[in-house]
Amino acid sequence: MKIKLTAIIATGMLLSGLQSFGQTTYLDPVINLVGTNFNYGNANASVKDYKRSVLGVQVGATFQAGITKHFSLVPEFYFMSKGGKLKENNPFNGKETTTHLYSLELPVLARLHIGQVYLNAGPSIAYNIAGTNKIDNSSKDIAFNNTMVGFKRWDAGIQTGGGFEFPFKQKRVVIDLRYNYGLTNISNGQEAYNRSFILSIHFSRAWKKNPLQSKS
Repeated sequence: MKIKLTAIIATGMLLSGLQSFGQTTYLDPVINLVGTNFNYGNANASVKDYKRSVLGVQVGATFQAGITKHFSLVPEFYFMSKGGKLKENNPFNGKETTTHLYSLELPVLARLHIGQVYLNAGPSIAYNIAGTNKIDNSSKDIAFNNTMVGFKRWDAGIQTGGGFEFPFKQKRVVIDLRYNYGLTNISNGQEAYNRSFILSIHFSRAWKKNPLQSKS
């Protein structure tokens, strides 16, 4: 009985110390590598054996606004390169095709803290500022217009995932894994929805208190 009581007390003390991350505010720079691809809608099954991921980059900032010990809002803003690749002999054009898009993204996530672990999800909007399309050895800029070969500027999606944070020399270390599920068909000629995995590892120091923080 004494052993069980001691274990319960120790666990409670540990969790009470770890939960403080949720009510703390952080403003962190992020520089990450991103694995991206396209989902081709109804035609995705016929081209899945030809699809290859494209390695992209994410550069920007994330702001964790702590509200309670267990909940925070996380708006982010960053530049991101993404796209997709099809091997030669694919059903679309038979040629090796690599598409790159360069966009500005703004996700707003709700984050639930459970000790050192957190889960987050929320909507994301993006604006495609430029892009390139390479077919075999010939590359050209993407046109953002209403033609059949054009792409759309605006994109919307949902980001979901989780992470782990722990203290390190009066700072915190965050390991975050996220999946971005595009909801917008960004191509006029054929269906194309953005898909990406984002792995982030960054260090940060607690920032000043924010006005959303709970007083309780």
